[in-house]
Amino acid sequence: MGITAADVKKLREMSGAGMMDCKKALSETGGDLDAAVDFLRKKGLAAASKKAGRVAAEGVVVAVTEGNVGVVLEVNAETDFVSKNDKFLGFANALAALIIKENPADVEALKALPFDAELTVEQALSQLIATIGENMTIRRFARSEVDGTVAAYVHGGGKIGVLVGIEGDIDATLARGVAMHVAAANPRFIAREDVDTATADRERAVLSERAIASGKPEAIVEKIVTGQMNRFYAENCLLEQDFVMDTDTKVGKAIGGAKVVSMDRFQLGEGIEKKEEDFAAEVAAQIQGS
Repeated sequence: MGITAADVKKLREMSGAGMMDCKKALSETGGDLDAAVDFLRKKGLAAASKKAGRVAAEGVVVAVTEGNVGVVLEVNAETDFVSKNDKFLGFANALAALIIKENPADVEALKALPFDAELTVEQALSQLIATIGENMTIRRFARSEVDGTVAAYVHGGGKIGVLVGIEGDIDATLARGVAMHVAAANPRFIAREDVDTATADRERAVLSERAIASGKPEAIVEKIVTGQMNRFYAENCLLEQDFVMDTDTKVGKAIGGAKVVSMDRFQLGEGIEKKEEDFAAEVAAQIQGS
């Protein structure tokens, strides 16, 4: 299959590798993006394995709690100027309160709810768009209700929002500290038991091939891979990470007998791509000229 400039650009964002290395990886893997990321990692060319988009979009992330219920919500706008508009922020906060109260199943169900005595949420959004003159979208939300404590944290004036649900006895300040840790460390999973089999198997396969390719004796490859998998869990699982509030203590130890049962972290604009015509043209020229 043909390799497009968009494919190369996407792989570059996913892996952090160079443009031509990305083109070669896609050629070697028949255009399969996930396989291309693994190809780059095996060659030591990928800077990261996470697939989340890195392109920013404007708007705000709101995270609030009420009792043992909390919500984290992302509402997007076209410009940073609008993201600081009082009407826009008021709308986002009103939506968060509505989600806590009504517990809609998804964004479409939220849009159908009454926003006030006259308008539905969708109608109120349309009215706000007409008033401010900029397109806006309700992108996503997560609601957590637990038999315990729900902690919320917002960083950077709405650039990152975190919601953590914790069951058991835990101090509110410590719970907020865990939410702040999630904002800073961005764990992919709560515990190693939450890592799906496909992800674990894929990571192990990459590490194994890398160890073999480096010339390590087969007899010790398994030990090397086991050690590196433990490092993978320590880097990606919340409970095994060094707590940002006390780096000598793991998060799991810091919370004692309490149990983290939910974790949601929204970063404003992650996964939303904007047109970058100059970069796309540059990639296309590289491909055509090679």
